[in-house]
Amino acid sequence: MKKFIARQALTAICMFISFGSFAQEAQKGAYDAHVLFHPLFNFQPGSEYRTGSGAPGPKYWQNRADYKINVSLDETAGKLQGDVEITYKNNSPEDLEFIWLQLDQNAFSDSSRSGKTTAITGGRFGNIGFMGGNEITAVTVQQGKGKAASAMYVINDTRMQVRLMDPLKANGEIIKIKISYSFKIPEYGSDRMGTLQTKNGMIYEFAQWYPRVCVFDDIEGWNVLPYLGAGEFYLEYGDFEYAITVPWDHIVVGSGELLNPNDVLTKEQINRLNQAGKSDQTVMIRSAEEVTDAATRPKQSGTLTWRFRCLQARDIAWATSKAFVWDAARMNLPSGKTALAQSVYPAEDGGANGWGRSTEYVKACIEFYSNYIFEYTYPVATNVAGIVGGMEYPGIVFCGHDSRGESLWGVTDHEFGHNWFPMIVGNNERKYAWMDEGFNTFLNFLSTDAFNNGEYKNNQMNDLHRLAPAIFREKADPIMTIPDVVQARNLGFEAYYKPAIGLKMLRERVLGKDRFDFAFRQYVKRWAFKHPTPYDFFRTMEDAAGEDLGWFWKGWFFENFKLDQSVKDVIYVEQNPQKGSVITIENLNQWAMPATIEIEEANGKKTRVELPVEVWQRGGTWTFRAETQQPVRSVKIDPDNQLPDINPANNSWKPSRYIAPIAN
Repeated sequence: MKKFIARQALTAICMFISFGSFAQEAQKGAYDAHVLFHPLFNFQPGSEYRTGSGAPGPKYWQNRADYKINVSLDETAGKLQGDVEITYKNNSPEDLEFIWLQLDQNAFSDSSRSGKTTAITGGRFGNIGFMGGNEITAVTVQQGKGKAASAMYVINDTRMQVRLMDPLKANGEIIKIKISYSFKIPEYGSDRMGTLQTKNGMIYEFAQWYPRVCVFDDIEGWNVLPYLGAGEFYLEYGDFEYAITVPWDHIVVGSGELLNPNDVLTKEQINRLNQAGKSDQTVMIRSAEEVTDAATRPKQSGTLTWRFRCLQARDIAWATSKAFVWDAARMNLPSGKTALAQSVYPAEDGGANGWGRSTEYVKACIEFYSNYIFEYTYPVATNVAGIVGGMEYPGIVFCGHDSRGESLWGVTDHEFGHNWFPMIVGNNERKYAWMDEGFNTFLNFLSTDAFNNGEYKNNQMNDLHRLAPAIFREKADPIMTIPDVVQARNLGFEAYYKPAIGLKMLRERVLGKDRFDFAFRQYVKRWAFKHPTPYDFFRTMEDAAGEDLGWFWKGWFFENFKLDQSVKDVIYVEQNPQKGSVITIENLNQWAMPATIEIEEANGKKTRVELPVEVWQRGGTWTFRAETQQPVRSVKIDPDNQLPDINPANNSWKPSRYIAPIAN
């Protein structure tokens, strides 16, 4: 999903909140080591499905859903209509007497739960004044060797329950469900889909456009939270084949691979695509000048059907328009394979300062993530300019048509980062938004620093003293909060920035880059195309990095514990500066972190002392000896501002009077 807080907004928040209000909270005695270092916090037995180490167990299972979809776009009526055949395999150890499906289009109606829980002022996820939703015209079920028969079903808001005549047997029985449906296309579908009128035609972005099976897992059984808008999706993996019938003058892009280019493209366009597949530079497939040229289409009347296939995916999306400019380039993957980066956008949003650089951005971020974490798994990566500000789907993302420069890089980078979380690592976004938004935002820190020799490098995240007031603002929600429960104004921090900053600190201040990167890659490797929980992540990181991190998870993810480290006092050994100094530091609030202390002596010499988080296990005060040989000019804890300390004013100590260096 789109980044909530741009760099400028983040800066404004930091400037708006004064450090002083937080300093009042740093009371002596607030810290209790027994609360933070609780021995049973992350202590739960593993099972044959999910092990204590955080890996899938020997009997881990998940169900599978394959889809065949055929739909057509009726521009005049503003409708999409067609049918979907779902082949559903029950790999669970339970017989299933019913199957739940998601009908997310039903949220786009004033009568829905989403509509009724949208404030009268509207909002990003609101859809007030539109009476949309799925119209289901037929549901049939084929089970075993019997013929397809009409099924009994019940629709409740965004869920549909198909009630089976015979239970779907455990351990591998398959059922086919075919649904005929249609829906009125919303202009603005909660920033997930919609339409945009441009000078050369309408752009349609389609997502949540077919009935999808809910996940049945070993944690909750059926996952049936309604779709309200802020909470995103939790979906089964499978293979998709889909056919899209649109007017003859449209260009269609979608998740996966185009199967019939000879039917829907001209020979020249096919040649250009082949050229793009061999080029590291962007190649124009359909230029701005060609958009209004009928000769750029293989026929000049009627309709065309575009056929796509997307394998091992949890969802698919697509876009169509007669207004698309189209360009592409090659992506180079670590294994030696290649994939295609491409962008489609209206002519008025192109150019070197706009979407003319989109494919460059797509190529750069996907190549970075493929090398850092896990190789990209789809044959094509498509960026679509339209009404949607920023939304991700397997192999395709929707970004705001009016994004430019750094903003376009940021949203493109963020949305394609989602192809790792949650497209490859299939966490439950409906409940744990931070497991994809936060992880992805953390990856964005790294990719942005690397892009084009730091063209858009963001240094704000290197000064966490400045960010602390925003992170620990009043009425913040804990990260471990369902996104529909998080206050709307808090979602940007609680789902995106706070978890990302937590991973950054874990990498740079707790584990170190090598141990963190190894453990993080292990998590992705273990849970690629599976369904991890937060505990699977926590345990994998601890298992692979070799560290008990319960205190970290508890304070940062489950609670809103604050950090306030300080330098309390400095004395000299036997009152002689030449014999060394004894320094006392304090932890004044409920969270703790390892401590870095910089000591400057009167002669200008600086040394640093690194202390592990365990110094806080027995209390909030720690005293250590430093081998100084001169009077101490200053002592500072967290000298590089790498921790979100709520009261930096007490981080430094200086003597009450100047002491000159001692002559040797």
